[in-house]
Amino acid sequence: MRIPKRLVPLIECGIIERVVRPLLSGKEAQVYLVESEGELRAAKVYKSLKERSFKNRASYTEGRKVRNSRDQRAMNKRSRYGRDREEEAWNSAEADMIYKLYNAGVRVPQPFEFMEGVLLMECIEGPNGGPAPRLSDWDFEDNEAQIVFDQLIQEVVRMLCADVVHADLSVYNVLLEEEGPVVIDFPQSIGASQNRHAKRILLRDVANITSHFRLGRKLNQLRFGHEMWDLYERGELEPDTILTGKFKLPQKEIDAEKLLDEMYEIEEEEIRRKQDEDDDFDDRPSSGGPRPRPKKGARRGRRKRR
Repeated sequence: MRIPKRLVPLIECGIIERVVRPLLSGKEAQVYLVESEGELRAAKVYKSLKERSFKNRASYTEGRKVRNSRDQRAMNKRSRYGRDREEEAWNSAEADMIYKLYNAGVRVPQPFEFMEGVLLMECIEGPNGGPAPRLSDWDFEDNEAQIVFDQLIQEVVRMLCADVVHADLSVYNVLLEEEGPVVIDFPQSIGASQNRHAKRILLRDVANITSHFRLGRKLNQLRFGHEMWDLYERGELEPDTILTGKFKLPQKEIDAEKLLDEMYEIEEEEIRRKQDEDDDFDDRPSSGGPRPRPKKGARRGRRKRR
């Protein structure tokens, strides 16, 4: 296994004793299972700007500041020095956010060290042992799904009380341990009170979760994002606030849950149409010649709805 260059300084300093294997690879970073202080931990190695697939970050960096005024001026001017400092600030943003949320009682991996573009943190263990699975990879019983959903919504409430919106929340960015969900991946996170896009981004985050855990509820019973933001704006949201999901939308208010649900319905209808076309091809009698093929890019399999 090839060891990433960014892990070498941590190995030389004795912070990491051994690199066990790769764990995950995403658009922002790669995660490795490592041994540190005699226990297994996760080392998140951030990719360079040219290696990242996510580049449209203006909506997420709004309101972010650095302490050094010279650096901030250079970043605002987009000079070469400023771009280098902006890159460092982007890489350190997740580490800063995880330390903040961990101290606020949000269930995130415990951070241990941030050095040379590497975040060393707790390796979350799954219900069956070994590294924890993502929610997207776990099959729930109905009663189990309800418990995990309620726990996850409560973590979003705690994040908002800490003035944080995840900004990329989905079942792919939540791990499942025996005690419940653990939220991960915060490089795009934003300050709720500092970013004018915060409400829209929070509603999208929550809609991503409610669309996965429908649990037989109607759309008007899934207004957790709207309810949460309304309480936050009025200064009445507390870390232990229990939401109902029932909220009357103001006139002309964006219905994030409905939009996402309609998008999935369109997607599923397109998948069913492609499958019907494939079935037609398969049922046609063979003439000895080559059989027609579906158009390139046709998707197979239906999105699993919860």
